[in-house]
Amino acid sequence: MVRFAAIGLDHRHIYDLTEGLLAAGAECVGYDPVTTDGRVLAGFRKRFPHVPAVFRERLLDDKSIDFVVISAKPSDRAALSIAAMRRGKDVLCDKPGVTTAEQLAEVQAAVAETGRVWSICVGRVASPSIQAALRVVRSGELGRLVQVVSLAPHRLNRALRPAWFFDKPAYGGIINDIGVHSIDQFLAFAEVEEAEIVSSTIGAFGTEPEGFEDFAEIVLQTPSVRGYCRLDWFTPDGLPTWGDGRLFVVGTQGTLELRKNLDIEGRPGTDHMFVANKTGTRHVDCSGLPVTYYRDFLARALPQAPVFTMCRMALTAQAQATRFVSEHRP
Repeated sequence: MVRFAAIGLDHRHIYDLTEGLLAAGAECVGYDPVTTDGRVLAGFRKRFPHVPAVFRERLLDDKSIDFVVISAKPSDRAALSIAAMRRGKDVLCDKPGVTTAEQLAEVQAAVAETGRVWSICVGRVASPSIQAALRVVRSGELGRLVQVVSLAPHRLNRALRPAWFFDKPAYGGIINDIGVHSIDQFLAFAEVEEAEIVSSTIGAFGTEPEGFEDFAEIVLQTPSVRGYCRLDWFTPDGLPTWGDGRLFVVGTQGTLELRKNLDIEGRPGTDHMFVANKTGTRHVDCSGLPVTYYRDFLARALPQAPVFTMCRMALTAQAQATRFVSEHRP
């Protein structure tokens, strides 16, 4: 059985990553109890009570451990990944995997040096509805792809956030943090290895602390496909989920919409797909469809280059973004 350890329990994503790996057949043999957020640590212990606490260096030196899963403070993830790879371990990392171009270059060098796998779990690879939508688009049912629009609102949940969440050097900025999901989606739907960043914009609308990046837009294009991405931290408290994530796909012969987290006034559950084509419309409940990402990771069957590309594009869009601050404070 493939054995892994959890290192960097600073973000709640560590729960989903660990659960996905366990469901895929891996065994979690230890976790590092050092954390910046004791609530995340307590939650991990509650969910995985049989996993022992083992300090980081012992886990990294344990040759029987095949890989590590990392959800540390974002600015610490690159160094942890490199340390793990240089001790013979693959890495499954929470997004964002890096916060600077220098970190990305160092991770790329470590992958080339060690031959290890460095993967980042973004929304597309873990979403059954996005996988279903990709199959529809690639089947040709919608005709030629024209545009992909991604809306990614998030709930701030201020009371649950550690101090580093509001420290830009720690998370790398809003596009680097959550925009990497949308960039990866666009590349997958357009079926390209690279895309042009036409423009990017970052806004601060008064979320404390002053200057916190709470809104962003990205416009992307290939020679034949356009893309628009909106990111924000404005999910209202009345919405019964962390965000109403939506994806719109326009083709020459049909359209597709995903409501990833909820159908706001209709069907229960998650992962709703709506398709309109030449003959009619349909709704597809994608929530029970299989996701193969974790099994593919365990089999070392994931391409490495797209991970580097989405990180580089997110960092570039973040760095070149036009910035504005709302004059109207709440």
